[in-house]
Amino acid sequence: MTELLDRPVAPKARDPREKFRLPETLMPLERRTRGYDLPLAACAFALSLIGAVLVWAATRDDQLRAHASPNAFLYRHLFNVIVMGVLTFAASRANSRLLRLFGPIVYIASLMGLLAVFAVGTTINGAHAWIRLGGGFEVQPSEFMKLGLIVGMAVLFTQHAGERGHDGPPTRTEVLIAIGLIAVALGLIMLQPDLGSALVLAAAAFGVLIAAGVQARWTLGLLALTILVAYLAIKTGFLHGYQLDRFRVWLNPHHDIQGAGYNVTQAHIAIANGGLFGLGLFNGPQTNGGYVPEQRTDFVFSVAGEEFGLLGTTVIVVLFAVLCWRGLRIAKHADPTGRLLAVGIVCWFAFQVFENVGMNIGLTPVTGVPLPFVSYGGSSMFAQGLAIGLLEAIHRRAFT
Repeated sequence: MTELLDRPVAPKARDPREKFRLPETLMPLERRTRGYDLPLAACAFALSLIGAVLVWAATRDDQLRAHASPNAFLYRHLFNVIVMGVLTFAASRANSRLLRLFGPIVYIASLMGLLAVFAVGTTINGAHAWIRLGGGFEVQPSEFMKLGLIVGMAVLFTQHAGERGHDGPPTRTEVLIAIGLIAVALGLIMLQPDLGSALVLAAAAFGVLIAAGVQARWTLGLLALTILVAYLAIKTGFLHGYQLDRFRVWLNPHHDIQGAGYNVTQAHIAIANGGLFGLGLFNGPQTNGGYVPEQRTDFVFSVAGEEFGLLGTTVIVVLFAVLCWRGLRIAKHADPTGRLLAVGIVCWFAFQVFENVGMNIGLTPVTGVPLPFVSYGGSSMFAQGLAIGLLEAIHRRAFT
């Protein structure tokens, strides 16, 4: 018996297929993408690439007239798309612990950025909302505050829910803290003043409050307070004259068509020119002639309308609809923190798309918000890339 125990054990026969096994980095695509919501990511990057074409069309002739490279904004937009992809992947790897840390960090960093705007910021189109970094790069902290507030509120409600040991509606203290977070962010953004970002921020915050199960008296009270503050801002002259003129144009499209209503009028002409199938890439007279101001940012939707027609704009709207649907699907299967975060991000995207498309076709007043993923702009694209990455992280936790 002892001799049998002392006898060396023969090594286990090696599977002859082992040497043909691929390393993890070379595994099939299904293996490496398991746990990711591919339709969500595909919609975001499809919109970004469509945006690259539209930004190129909107800037090409202006650049030629200025004797500059006609492809300059195309390359910059594609660079932003690459950076967005890196941020999306990095955020998609976040776990529950990192998410709890991520919320306060992003909120505080965005808050510091909003404060820095008043010290070293730059005014563009009437809003003191950007910080120049040199080399043509600019940062808009309010774009990151959208994500920071959503994540901060989601962590606040669910972390305190765990401490109190039940899943009931948030307590009065929690709601008051959340209102404080919202009020500070909105106050700093309105002082810039950036009405568009403030509206998007408020819509996302309301979405998180409702998803968290805040009692109706709180949400109705906040809605009434918002209306009261808006009324007082108009009556006391807090809003600038150009902002009030935009509301007058919204109520009366023929008001001051050579002044405050010029952008909207030219955007309407561009979209009407496109008809059903559009005039073709680089063939839009309004776009080529530079008649629509801020066409690569706020009015990029008018480029799609003129050069790709109703069909092209419908494709864009459908992609956004699918993106929001996937976000809500992720929220349905997520844990409490992920659910609030996903709902807030979907409210952010949905309201901003509605506002941007609406101001291009006259349904909403001009507030200067970009079309997510499509408009030219690094700050907005980077913040939206982080948001898509967090949605992917929530999906991975729920389905793996």
